[in-house]
This record gives sequence, C-alpha cells and structure tokens, in this order.
Amino acid sequence: MSKIKQSLAWWCFGRHLEAEELIGSAKIIGYAGVEMAPEGLWPQIVDGGLKIITMGGHQSLGDGLNKRENHDRIEAEIEANLEKAVQWGIPALIVFSGNREGLPDAVGLEHTIEGLNRVKKMAEDAGVTLAMELLNSKVDHPDYQCDHTAWGVAACEAVDSPRVKLLYDIYHMQIMEGDVIRTLRDNIKHIGHFHTAGNPGRNEIDDTQELNYPAIMRAIAATNYDGYVGQEFSPAKDPSISLEMAYRICDV
Repeated sequence: MSKIKQSLAWWCFGRHLEAEELIGSAKIIGYAGVEMAPEGLWPQIVDGGLKIITMGGHQSLGDGLNKRENHDRIEAEIEANLEKAVQWGIPALIVFSGNREGLPDAVGLEHTIEGLNRVKKMAEDAGVTLAMELLNSKVDHPDYQCDHTAWGVAACEAVDSPRVKLLYDIYHMQIMEGDVIRTLRDNIKHIGHFHTAGNPGRNEIDDTQELNYPAIMRAIAATNYDGYVGQEFSPAKDPSISLEMAYRICDV
C-alpha cells in the first residue's frame, strides 16, 4: 500500500489566504505541492519547499481537443507548456476534451484521440503526463464531452502512451456515475491524477457530504498509485482548518 501524496488547488485557497501564509501552512501540514498556481508565484512556492504539481496544458476547458480545428493551436500551447513543466519539474499538464456543441460522442472521441496522438511523443520526451480531466456535465460544466470514465479510458487506450492519462475528479464522477471505488480500481492504470471535493456542494470532504473519503483513499493506496491527490474543494469553513482536516482525512 502506497502513501498518498497530496497537493492543493491554488484557486480554492489562494483567494482566502495570502500567498506566504498558504505556502507556509501547506508545508507544515505536509502537502507536497500546489496546483494551477499563478506563474508569478512559482518561485515563492518552490522557495517555500513545495512543488508545482499541475498547470494547464492549453486553452480552454470548453474549446478543446474534440475539435480538429483546435489541434494546431493546442499542439503549440502544449509544446510551450511542456518546456515550462520541464524547467520547473511539473509532473502533469491538465488537458480538456472541450464541450460537445452538437458533436456526437464517437466523433468527439475520434478527434480527441487524433489531437492527443499529435502531442504524446512530446510529452513522452519531456517525461510529463498529459492528464485529461473528467468533469461533470450535469451541474458544473454543461455539455462537456469527457464526462464519463469509459469515454476517457477509450481515449487513453487508443492513444496508448504512458504519458497520456486521466485526471479522475472524484467529485465530478460521483455526480455523473458514482461507483467511485470500483471504477478507480478497474481503471487505475489510466489515471494519472486525482482531485477531491465534497458532494453535494463542492465544499469540505468531511462527514457533512456523501463521499467516504477515507475509504476512497485506502482504495487508491491499495493500488500502489504513485501520483498525487489534489484537494480541489471550495472551503465553506475556516480555510486553514479545512486544509489541515482534508489532509488528515486523506493521509492513509
């Protein structure tokens, strides 16, 4: 059983806490790094003893890989961001399918596979994982195409690269399909990153919501997963206390 390495999403906590306080608190609590932090803060974060764990691979969430006309742009953006990832030791770039906008799932999948095939060799050479995020299209991201694990897994299997995986967001997939533990166990070889949040509400991962995070973390650890679990919830309580509590809940 592996130990869960934890990170935190900057957008969730950086709007509540000053950078110096957040970096210092996260380091003391035991977090390994931060995600999606403003590039201007990267030197301060690294000097504070934390890693940059993820950054965006391209623009944008809604206009992504499922459209062929985006592939030239996305390839150029990913190439530039891979250079930054190598320079700063960032293990993963987050990429997106984009919204359907009338595109059938099978066609969107075909286009997404084509787009990922164009950039997989660059990611392999850089030693950086492209993590395509699974998001719910029911509550937060209407019309997003990569909204079920099976669709994302089909893309990963077709691309067949050790550097193209899924960002399995536990909150989002609980909304779309549930059966979280069985799903992650069955598909762990295609998962390169995890995100957390409580459902409903996308707030703390404590016992006020329906997901059993200690059990989920034990299931992840039992697979010997060696990536990161990122805390990506919007704190409804004291953010400093919630940040530490979330770490303790997931520290298995």
